[in-house]
Amino acid sequence: MMDSHNMFTGKVAAVITGVGLCAVFVMQGGETLSSVSIGYPAWTEIGLVVCIIAGVSVLAAGWLYRLLFSPLELLRAPDDVGYIAENGRSKARAANEVRRRRKTGELPPVYPNGWYRVMDSQMLDRGQVKSVSVVGEQVAVFRGQDGKAYVVDAYCPHLGANLAVGGQVRGSCIECPFHGWQFRGEDGKCVKIPYAEKVPDFAKVGRWHSCEVNSQILVWFHCDGEDPHWAVPEQQEITKGEWVYRGRTEHFINAHIEEIPENAGDVAHLAHLHTPGIVSGVDLRYTYSKTWEFVRHYWKVQWEPESEPNKHCSKMLLKHSLTVFGRHWSLLDVNVVARQIGPGVVFLLFDHSFLGRGIIIQCVTPVEPLLQCVSHTIFYQSSILPLVPKFILKAECIQFERDVMIWNNKKYISKPLLVKEDSAIHKHRRWFSQFYSENSPRLQYQQDTLNF
Repeated sequence: MMDSHNMFTGKVAAVITGVGLCAVFVMQGGETLSSVSIGYPAWTEIGLVVCIIAGVSVLAAGWLYRLLFSPLELLRAPDDVGYIAENGRSKARAANEVRRRRKTGELPPVYPNGWYRVMDSQMLDRGQVKSVSVVGEQVAVFRGQDGKAYVVDAYCPHLGANLAVGGQVRGSCIECPFHGWQFRGEDGKCVKIPYAEKVPDFAKVGRWHSCEVNSQILVWFHCDGEDPHWAVPEQQEITKGEWVYRGRTEHFINAHIEEIPENAGDVAHLAHLHTPGIVSGVDLRYTYSKTWEFVRHYWKVQWEPESEPNKHCSKMLLKHSLTVFGRHWSLLDVNVVARQIGPGVVFLLFDHSFLGRGIIIQCVTPVEPLLQCVSHTIFYQSSILPLVPKFILKAECIQFERDVMIWNNKKYISKPLLVKEDSAIHKHRRWFSQFYSENSPRLQYQQDTLNF
């Protein structure tokens, strides 16, 4: 599924092509047809039929091409998934009512220390600047003429103009749209004030530690301003071009960030929430419908934290199997190694003898205290038909959106009632607590008037 702009462009192209074919047919075929005494009304009917066939054929060809070769991109708005709109209410209204009425619980700090994705590399061209919200802050992300991506505070320290709204890239600097002050992306230092004799030494804009790896741009956040404690690993297959981009999904989740990775330690939820086949959809009111109970997923999971020097990492081994009408389809048995790096990045590695090899990179980025942007980007073997990784990403998206419906409506329980089979949840919370510091920001209040 392509975005709406590309779909619209494809339809327009199909119409133009169809009309063009008809025009050519009319101009070149008119004399021939008249020479054999075919009347004008008959020719008009033939021409209309040809126009229709040509238009439909081009549309079908475009649809087939997108299905087989174009990346899958599913970008959900904050109120698209996880809410029940009843009694004539819109999804946006239902989402706002849930946000206002839901009990938040006794929350941990809202912004853990770590690396967070701000955008994919392909979204930022040379000389381009974009505005991004991350950990409650506005930042300007720009790519210098040197090809390097930089991240700085969005607001100019002079009089507060937003550098990402009308700002221009000058070399490796960002120029303020208000008075033309220029700030160096490397360290944030002001290097030019057009009307001043001298640039003060203390004139600078806040600069964020950033890196560009695995075709993604990430920033480092630490509540005390400390330098990065670890690096995001480079996946060599992506760097070398052996695994290519096959699609991305994006969701906004109204929950505390810790709720999302905690699923790795919550083994029991897989057997209940994710057993119904993906054909039963994402609305939890209907996933156990008897219509679709002939398709079942089965899961075996093991989660463990890693030791030094990688204590900021954890690993989950997941084995998936599928039955249809009670018959096991071994061809679709999939083993996934999910490695979490810090609070905001997860590598899901696939290695299948028939379906090939690839990776889904899951990134969780706090936008606000209780609003997380979660992206899943898939890179897969270039030799494998794109339909395969697109199917994998779509299936993962369906399962993920079932979780979204839970997260968007649940309360965080700081002292949950657990049984011994839930021991991995406690273990996961202890591991995740390393990303909080004494000064990590906490939610002070919830603004109930914020609407989508």
